[in-house]
Amino acid sequence: MEMKLELVFVPVTDVDRAKDFYVDKVGFTLDFDHTVREGLRFVQLTPPGSACSIAFGTGLLDSE
Repeated sequence: MEMKLELVFVPVTDVDRAKDFYVDKVGFTLDFDHTVREGLRFVQLTPPGSACSIAFGTGLLDSE
């Protein structure tokens, strides 16, 4: 069986600041940014040429 790492959750304190950093400064592609409801937001970004994305948001992890 072949296993691949495709998504890594990254805890952040400021979702908009993290999104701006990864997109504008580092050059990641914004795949998804959706607010499901108040307190639950999901952002997914992928580095150019990578098969592995990062995700962060609000209401996704127990840690701050």
